[in-house]
Amino acid sequence: MDVRTALKLGVTQLREANIPSFTLAAELLLLHTLVKERTWLYAHPEELVSEADAQQFQALLTRRAAGEPTQHLTGKQEFWGLEFEVTPDVLIPRPETEHVIEVALDRLAAREIRAGRKPTLTGDGLQIIDVGTGSGCIAIALAKELPAARIVATDISPAALVVARRNATRHSVEDRVMFRQFSLLTQPAREYDLIVSNPPYIGHKEKETLMREVRDHEPELALYGGEEGYELYADLIAQAVRSLVRGGLLILELGHNSLPAVRPLLDLPNWTSIGVTNDLAGIPRVIAAERTRARPTVS
Repeated sequence: MDVRTALKLGVTQLREANIPSFTLAAELLLLHTLVKERTWLYAHPEELVSEADAQQFQALLTRRAAGEPTQHLTGKQEFWGLEFEVTPDVLIPRPETEHVIEVALDRLAAREIRAGRKPTLTGDGLQIIDVGTGSGCIAIALAKELPAARIVATDISPAALVVARRNATRHSVEDRVMFRQFSLLTQPAREYDLIVSNPPYIGHKEKETLMREVRDHEPELALYGGEEGYELYADLIAQAVRSLVRGGLLILELGHNSLPAVRPLLDLPNWTSIGVTNDLAGIPRVIAAERTRARPTVS
């Protein structure tokens, strides 16, 4: 069997199993099996596939057809132009989450301009925390963009932190990202210039509506934020008031229906410059706010 035939069979099998993006999934699984790049796949359609590779490819197709995510089968996912290891212990990084990075960098640059400085950011002097880091994708992407920043990444899951640390090593930022195990923000001191988070925001009541790849294979700790899905935001925002320096930034990813519940939580004297960014589908995806520079009204 040659590469062209193997790919055609894979596409057919996944299409018949009603797998989303079945052509891409078949391509990725074949590339993973052959340890090749995508350009090679279409440049060598006549290349023969060994019996061992054909068996491995078929085994992966069977698992994907049964609902296992492609990323769990290949063990990787791209985010912000970087390749991240993913396992069933961490949420698979989504393209929508890249908006968190974009908003963070834009807000930091705007703050530099307001201060009369050039918006060329190195992160010098910045203290950043990524709450609920999972695979580490947000913290590590920020570490690559802001090489002089000090970054802390937290997660309640020790297994997730193991994966995140490996990703930090993979991208050579292990000496600039410190990983800590705790829930939300448990450090009361006002020390951070930027808090970012992609918190669990799916409601338990939505569980049966999720794709099986998500419902059956991604970690519940990273998925569910309560019965409605937005319950964790109140604690996170209240803790951020205590943890941000005045003028510091809070940037949170939102669930598809979280904005009406989350936006009022920022309608307090502690917050200003509140903005919402939509994703490419037009869904409110990121909410950002600045800690007021005046003396706080709550402690």
